[in-house]
Amino acid sequence: MFRRGRPAGLFAVVSLLLLVLILENGQRVEVSYFGAHWHQPLGVTLLLAAVLGFLLAVIAGFRRLVRGRTAARRNRKT
Repeated sequence: MFRRGRPAGLFAVVSLLLLVLILENGQRVEVSYFGAHWHQPLGVTLLLAAVLGFLLAVIAGFRRLVRGRTAARRNRKT
């Protein structure tokens, strides 16, 4: 079904590194966000921040791609 190759191996290595990050940073920290306060492990906090930053970058890149395609389509019509 799935071919074994570089993407699968890369995914496994990245997953293992993220697991090590979470396990080695298990001390609990207080997180404050817009007036809300809670405690969670530092590794989870770092992982969550990285994932949210990645998603923001993807959304910004997608918006830029859509704007470029819209402008190119507009230029073709004229």
